[in-house]
Amino acid sequence: MSPDHDQHAPPPAPSAASDAATSLAEFRAFRERMNTRILGENNLVINRFFNLDGRAYEAGALDVKTKELLGLVASLVLRCDDCITYHIVRCAEEGATRDEVFETMSIGLIVGGSIVIPHLRRAVDRWDELARA
Repeated sequence: MSPDHDQHAPPPAPSAASDAATSLAEFRAFRERMNTRILGENNLVINRFFNLDGRAYEAGALDVKTKELLGLVASLVLRCDDCITYHIVRCAEEGATRDEVFETMSIGLIVGGSIVIPHLRRAVDRWDELARA
């Protein structure tokens, strides 16, 4: 390793020039394949956590769309690009409008600060990808 290389540097961001439709399709395929693999281990704790995670986003006092928008805020603040992609897709599936998503992302930016900006860029790219589809 060269002395100029920062071993703690984050991995490079996805290329904006990459085929967005393929990247979203790859994300979905990988997520489905790995969830099937993980849940196939029949680990009680993991299976219960996955179930709890799914149940938390069911309609209750808050509707599903609102919960997905909240999940998007949390994912932005935690800077989890996979989670951001998941919630962007779910927000679109639940009928969230562009204005609702951008207002939601503005809350994530305010709470998370400027370190959220690279993740905000990727979130907007994913939203644009869904709008093109």
